[in-house]
Amino acid sequence: MSNEIEHNAAGAVTEPIADPGLPEHQYRPTDVDPAQERRTERQISFMFGLASLLAVAFCVAYFAIDDNQTFLGWSALNFALGASLGGALLLIGVATVQWAKKLMGDHEIIEMRHPAASSEEDRYAVMKDINAGIEESGFGRRPLIRNSLLGAMGALALPAVVMLRDLGPLPYGHANTVWAKGMRVVNDVSGLPIKPADVEVGQLVNAEPAILFDVDEEGEKVLHGADALAAKAKAAVIMVRMRPEDITPSKGRENWGVDGILCFSKICTHVGCPISLWEQQTHHLLCPCHQSTFDLADNGKVIFGPAHRPLPQLPLGVDSEGYLIAMSDFPEIVAPSYPELARDQKKLGDSA
Repeated sequence: MSNEIEHNAAGAVTEPIADPGLPEHQYRPTDVDPAQERRTERQISFMFGLASLLAVAFCVAYFAIDDNQTFLGWSALNFALGASLGGALLLIGVATVQWAKKLMGDHEIIEMRHPAASSEEDRYAVMKDINAGIEESGFGRRPLIRNSLLGAMGALALPAVVMLRDLGPLPYGHANTVWAKGMRVVNDVSGLPIKPADVEVGQLVNAEPAILFDVDEEGEKVLHGADALAAKAKAAVIMVRMRPEDITPSKGRENWGVDGILCFSKICTHVGCPISLWEQQTHHLLCPCHQSTFDLADNGKVIFGPAHRPLPQLPLGVDSEGYLIAMSDFPEIVAPSYPELARDQKKLGDSA
């Protein structure tokens, strides 16, 4: 608490007011009763320990409870995750408040008001007061509270790791999409397969793989429902048609197009934004998020912006009925760029 300072007639600082009107200090039960102090310490440590268990319960619930289970009409998974993580944070907060109110130092502090530029003596005094506060908090001499607090804070890292991991599959080392040899390319609005004659020179078509929603005649497992939608999102592509003489394919990609029709991933290699802003005169594809620009006539090469890798290209062919199909999956990773990903992709290209 700051105290008013008296000045003499010349304006010089004298002494603080002897009695600023503070009431007499009231001691807390934990200040005068050792048994109450120990009981409070155990209660606080119990809350920290219970917070640790709830953090672990969050991780268990994440992996153990099915998405389709319900509880009182709610999603059982969401309820368990919210209750466990919310309870852990609440207990840590309540325990910290109780620690501060009942066990930490409770003496009134009087501080002289001083100019903004403190002297070395004042700085030394401040650090001395800070260290005294740390000592009065009992952090060093109350190992039960200290260790339980550190355990609770450490356990909170587990839900953080789980939630960060849930942001999406790790792109590094995972190059597979649902594209496979012979899979037709279909319009992403109508779902109809596409023939080369349907695409005009200069045109861009947003497309996707023709994924079935049921089991096929051979009984092979195919995606359906939410899984199919997620797979289509990762495998989304754009097809463009250029004059064949404008295309400069790299070695090994001479037959990846059909009559000037090329197919590239719709996912920007910078941070994964959907990309389809097409400049047909320059053959450039522009990402609307951060303006990364790719030259589709030159193998999807980056010519501007923060992206580090070319757009992955999908090899195209034509089936027996004349429809455009994929000749394989993407040979490159379809994902936002990461330093180690860009490095290994460069090594892969150099070795080829």
